[in-house]
Amino acid sequence: MNKNLKQIVFVLVGVLLINILSSSFFKRFDLTKDKRYTLSYITTNLLDELDTDLIVNVYLEGEFPSEFQRLQIETRQFLEELQAENKNVRFRFINPDDIREELIKNGMMPSQLTVEEDGKLSEAIIFPWAELFYKNRSQKISLLPNTLAKTQEDQLENAVASLEHSFANGIQLITQEQPKTIALLSGIGQLEDIKLYSFLSELGQKYRLAKFTLDSVKNDPEKTLSQLKKFDLSIIAKPTKKFTSQEKLTLDQYIMNGGKTLWMIDNLSADTDSLYNQGKMLAFPRDLNLTDLLFSYGVRVNNKLVQDLNASKLTLAAGNAGNQTQFENFSWFYHPLVIGNPNHPTTKNVLPIRLRFTTQLDTLQKNIKKTPLLVSSILTKLSGTPKIIELESITNEPKQEEYAAGSQLLAVLLEGEFESAYRSRTKPFDSKNYIEKSIPNKMVVIADGDIGKNQLLKGKPYDLGVDKWTQERFGNKDFLVNTVDYLLDDNGLIDLKNKSIQLRVLDKKRAYKEKSFWQLFNIALPISLLLAFGFIFNYLRKKKYQ
Repeated sequence: MNKNLKQIVFVLVGVLLINILSSSFFKRFDLTKDKRYTLSYITTNLLDELDTDLIVNVYLEGEFPSEFQRLQIETRQFLEELQAENKNVRFRFINPDDIREELIKNGMMPSQLTVEEDGKLSEAIIFPWAELFYKNRSQKISLLPNTLAKTQEDQLENAVASLEHSFANGIQLITQEQPKTIALLSGIGQLEDIKLYSFLSELGQKYRLAKFTLDSVKNDPEKTLSQLKKFDLSIIAKPTKKFTSQEKLTLDQYIMNGGKTLWMIDNLSADTDSLYNQGKMLAFPRDLNLTDLLFSYGVRVNNKLVQDLNASKLTLAAGNAGNQTQFENFSWFYHPLVIGNPNHPTTKNVLPIRLRFTTQLDTLQKNIKKTPLLVSSILTKLSGTPKIIELESITNEPKQEEYAAGSQLLAVLLEGEFESAYRSRTKPFDSKNYIEKSIPNKMVVIADGDIGKNQLLKGKPYDLGVDKWTQERFGNKDFLVNTVDYLLDDNGLIDLKNKSIQLRVLDKKRAYKEKSFWQLFNIALPISLLLAFGFIFNYLRKKKYQ
């Protein structure tokens, strides 16, 4: 009796010690091949800075397609990883059915999905959104971003792979006290604000934006440079006026001091109003006086007009049926449809990007890292300028032998230590703290000023990512926002976009075809085995004790 009592006491003490140790020490093991539940050091650093509760509301609760229940499961498991890293993370899943109008009012639009169940197609609506709350601030997170995906399964896979970046980006935005600043340069004949509204309003949710005029350079260039250096990034959006030498030196020294730049340059003048109104237009070179400046950084914007057989559509009136005008969509080869670099976070999984009357770029032999971001298809044609472009040519059948110029570089990322364009030249004004070589810096040059230009519908800006006539979706806004994020990213957060995850999903056609077999296999086989085991067991037992 005493021996049994000692054993019981020993077991109880052992269990108690194990519980104490398990509450003091915690470790999770990620056994997945793609390490989908292993948090990056960037995410763990962001979590370490949380000093109070971070509340996460996820609107993925209720009845929705089985494959998107996978997104719900993966999101829950990822949030559990965040909570394991920092107990201040608290989350809950909310059924959006009763608050749909409120969610839509707050900008969380639903997604309509096509569902295949038992070989039948049906429609389903879900709200793939999460909302963060921290210190009286809130931040929305899309759990189903628009990506380049051939199937719904690919879209789901991309969404799961983007979970860490989406949440890490949201946590960074909601916890940062001083957002970075962006200057939209003006006084250079740039695009009107209303035509950049879609792009800038998206940036405004993350950064502080301000217009900055270069007009003051003429009177006090040193003061203008000092004020410009306060901005982390400058956007040059389709300038049409010729840059003065003083303005160029101001920009040059801004870059030498570490200022990031996003160049959206149109080296051609193409009046599309006359194209639509008169049926033709003249495309001719535009002298912006930037060639030497960009040349010193390792890139040259050429005047060759690019036509690409892989092009977006243009909607035109094709006739009348009764009193109704009939519209038809035509491929317009002057508007290339470009797929971005699949290996770079600014363009990975981004929808095709529409360019309009673009030229091509050349990179130069400089000690600068050059990463192509946008490249045309191989079926291109280069045209010299000036050139008359007629709208009726849209109906002409293209001669494929003419489209053999090969792939053309249309946007490039430059990274490294840039040399000043005025290193061995006479300077237009005396700069007190002139710098010949920059600190490590980066810039993006795009050979199309209209890449960020949104359409107008009844005088109001339309979404940059959608064509108002064809409703075709493009990746322009996502690409530009990703580019700004990359240029201003000091901790490598944008690199999380390169994370890849492979989900193991069922072959729906095969599953439906073999449905009866597997139902029989999973129900009849276990019962048959159990009956056989019982029969054999009883037979052997009777034989043994007979």
